[in-house]
Amino acid sequence: MFGLGAPELLLILVIALVVFGPGKLPTIGHALGKSLHEFKDAVNADEAQKTVEETAQTTEALPRQNAQASDKV
Repeated sequence: MFGLGAPELLLILVIALVVFGPGKLPTIGHALGKSLHEFKDAVNADEAQKTVEETAQTTEALPRQNAQASDKV
């Protein structure tokens, strides 16, 4: 990912513990997790919307392609 191993993550956790204190750390973790979850849902919803739009375009194009094919025959 970012080249972070266990020692680096442990150091970051210790620094966060010193800066924010043990009382605020669970709250910050919860907020961070919730934010990441909402971001992931938004990205997935955007990808799903693209798929729906592509399917609609394909579905609209099928009758035209069938009409062109029957005209050629």
